[in-house]
Amino acid sequence: MNLRPEKRLPFRESVRAYFVTSGHVLWILLGLITLFFTLIIYPNLSVTKFSYSVGDIAEKNIKAPRDFLIQDDAATEASRKLAIRSVLPVYDNNTEVVARQVANVRSAFSEFRTILTQPPVPPPPQPSVEPGKETTVAATPLEEVWLRKQEFEDKIGIEVSRGAFQVLETHLFSKTIEDLICRIYTEIMTNGVVANKDLLLRQGDRGITLRTVDGKEESVAKNLKAYYGLEQAQTMVRIVADPLFKKEAADVDYTALNLIVDFTQRMLQPNITLNGSETESRAKRAAEEVKPVLFKVKVGEMILREGERVTELQLAKLQELQHQTRNRHLFSRSIGAAMVTAFFLMIAFLVHYRPKNEGIEDRNKNMFFLATVLVTFLFVAKISLSVPGVIGASVEFDIHEISVYFGMPVAAGAMAVCLFMGMEAALFFSIVFAALVTLVFANQFPMFIYIFLSSAMAAFWLKNCRERKVFIKAGAKLGLLNVVLATGVVTYTSDISLEIYLWSALFAFTGGIASGIVTAGIAPLLEMLFDYTTDIKLLELANLDQPILRRLMIEAPGTYNHSVIVGTLADAVASEIGANPLLARVCGYYHDIGKIEKAQYFIENQSDGKNRHDKLAPSMSALILTGHVKAGIEIARQYRLGKPIMDTIQQHHGTSIIEFFYEKAKAQKEDTEETVNPDDFRYPGPKPQTVEAAIVMMADVLEAATRSLDNPTPARIQGLVQNLINKIFASGQLDYCEITLKDLHIMAKRFNVVLSGINHHRIKYPEKSGNGQKAKNGDSNRQSAGDAPGPPERDPGEGEGHLKRLGIK
Repeated sequence: MNLRPEKRLPFRESVRAYFVTSGHVLWILLGLITLFFTLIIYPNLSVTKFSYSVGDIAEKNIKAPRDFLIQDDAATEASRKLAIRSVLPVYDNNTEVVARQVANVRSAFSEFRTILTQPPVPPPPQPSVEPGKETTVAATPLEEVWLRKQEFEDKIGIEVSRGAFQVLETHLFSKTIEDLICRIYTEIMTNGVVANKDLLLRQGDRGITLRTVDGKEESVAKNLKAYYGLEQAQTMVRIVADPLFKKEAADVDYTALNLIVDFTQRMLQPNITLNGSETESRAKRAAEEVKPVLFKVKVGEMILREGERVTELQLAKLQELQHQTRNRHLFSRSIGAAMVTAFFLMIAFLVHYRPKNEGIEDRNKNMFFLATVLVTFLFVAKISLSVPGVIGASVEFDIHEISVYFGMPVAAGAMAVCLFMGMEAALFFSIVFAALVTLVFANQFPMFIYIFLSSAMAAFWLKNCRERKVFIKAGAKLGLLNVVLATGVVTYTSDISLEIYLWSALFAFTGGIASGIVTAGIAPLLEMLFDYTTDIKLLELANLDQPILRRLMIEAPGTYNHSVIVGTLADAVASEIGANPLLARVCGYYHDIGKIEKAQYFIENQSDGKNRHDKLAPSMSALILTGHVKAGIEIARQYRLGKPIMDTIQQHHGTSIIEFFYEKAKAQKEDTEETVNPDDFRYPGPKPQTVEAAIVMMADVLEAATRSLDNPTPARIQGLVQNLINKIFASGQLDYCEITLKDLHIMAKRFNVVLSGINHHRIKYPEKSGNGQKAKNGDSNRQSAGDAPGPPERDPGEGEGHLKRLGIK
């Protein structure tokens, strides 16, 4: 009993494995595409779309189907402006600055007055100090006052000159001077000082909102002229000080009075300041609180009359009606659009893709690819709806919107699908894509015709793409076709105008060229993302200078020569039966790259005459030979050769048996009762799934077999080809690929021709003998071409059970 826990894949690997192998992927993709498409056409789900502008002529009568309210934008905006103007400017009143400054002045005067009025104290004895390190110590109160002058300035917040400080010292920092400074300063600052009184007075009689800095108290001030500007406040110092000097300062001389005025003027600073952010915030809140001004349109009211010029008010009513109608029916229309899209995609899948004989991994990959291309170009079509508006705003002349739509490179989607999945898939993609884009363009049927025909023909011109320049050629052809299609669409949908024709032709041709360029640009990206192999990539791999082929030539030269011949045979045969000759040739080049790992164990690479299998058991030899398939797949994955080549490497031997070692194993065990299991000598398979893989299988077998012929005459080669193809067919190796008996007959005939040409006899030119005479026909041990024997007698084993002789008329 195995008690070990089951090994779990990492999260990313498990998610990837689910999407690669799960049968639910199709439903997931269907849901995602449906949701994406419903979101794309969301703005177009309203019932009727009127495209009137102010001054247009109404084409028909439009009545209100029900009561609805409409916002009067002009009245609403006027109300909001009125609300903003009603907000008073907010000024902050800093009441704390007065008390703080007065306290600092009193503290400074009191401290210095105490120093000058206290009795002198003898200084303590100073310890002896070293020369050059003496410290300054005030010997008297007067000296101490002057040493602390900077401290006094810091406290009152202004700079004091030596003369002014001398006056203060002379008056012993008088209490009278202190009181006068504080009283004058307090009276002026309490009245209020503003930084910009002109700005304040602009408010006129409206007043201001005056609030404390902490925001706890707030009031409305109307008398704005009462506040002082800074210069005005400084002037008011002298006016306020004069009566005080006459009444309370008789003992103070004129110098001290000037000092008081000077100190007070310099201590003044604005204590009422505009709070711009708070004012703006209140104005914004006031505007937001204004409710829209609405008026009611009654049911049956005539919104627009036929033949009238559309006014701004009528246009506003019409737009509001459309907006409310759209919101009212949006949910049901969204559900309907999603259902139509889902059913359309399901039916398209069932009709076209369901019957295909492909593995679930390939099907899921193809569905992911188709979904990616479909979603990408639907998004491009959606973006294109806004392009006419952008162009119209940036140019001075008028361009009809339908002309701009012709410039969309939407045909690139069908071109990409054709490049990777073929013409049939591209045709169905064109139908689905054109139908969905028509819904995006508000059900404009002419656009369906234009997009479908353009996409289908673009795919047709790209179906045999083997060179990069084919993209440009296909784009140029598509541009010319688009011009013709655009002319027809314009004639059907618009008023005949030379200007519209010219612009439509220009944009249509540009759209064709752009489609080719876009496809050329995204093709390598899609090729890498989805691991597709195009003919362009096959042409690159067909170059014999590819690193893996050069490595094969150096490490396994016999296998390299064999692979080149197999590729040539496969190319020649595939072209005769309608298969892909390029794919067959490239698969032939790479089918045996796994032999690089153990090159000397394969007979074509043994140049020293020693066969390494002579010392191995038959089962071990079979294991080594079958191992080159697995090794080849790993090398192909390392060099990113693509899935078709990897499949051919895996399938080119099918499930055939290595008969030589199987018979050798049976011979070794004839004297024992043990039996040999043929599955131990069988290649793992699977059998060839494609025509190209089957061709490579037959070419591989036939090329190796013709090397073993002692005298490869056309008759011998013909018999060998017939026998080996009959054997491959009879063993069931061709059961899973679409090859008919007619194809086998054509293939056998072509194999005969090519193999006979490769193995034709050559004349041995005579050489001079030792006596100067020419030797007769060279070496006597070789046969001349003229002495080649005729066709061998028919193998008795070829009885009635064999197929009709292949390759013979």
